Amino acid sequence: MSTTHQLERDALGRLVFIDSEGERHIGVHPVRAFPITAPAAGIGIMNQSGKELCWFPDVTAISEAELGLIEEELAEREFMPVIEKIAKVSTFATPSIWDIETDRGPTRIRLKGEEDIRRIAGNTLLIADSNGLQFLIKDSTQLDKVSKKLLDRFR
Repeated sequence: MSTTHQLERDALGRLVFIDSEGERHIGVHPVRAFPITAPAAGIGIMNQSGKELCWFPDVTAISEAELGLIEEELAEREFMPVIEKIAKVSTFATPSIWDIETDRGPTRIRLKGEEDIRRIAGNTLLIADSNGLQFLIKDSTQLDKVSKKLLDRFR
């Protein structure tokens, strides 16, 4: 674990990275290398210009206090509801309105085209609605029978 840097919040709640030379980088943000397939592997601390200031190859390389700050920041940025059930679709052509149940509750999304359903890895799918919000299906084989049947009409 490197102690050549420090991560803290300022009075305005912004994340501040203090590098080994004592320079303060205000408003930094953590970025996961593989947020869906390997969320614990590889976290970079980026400045506001997108330049990487620090790289952690694994979350075990991060102190508990800094990991808490990083997880808080990531939770604000990585809003991605998980689809648990597809209750209904308006039509099998696109655009189409989907009534879904997520880990955040029921909602309705508009699918613009079949290309908005992307396979990430294995049976993991990412669905983008017409507003650009991303929804995750962790394992499409674990959906109920009706959901799988509806989803298969679009893949």
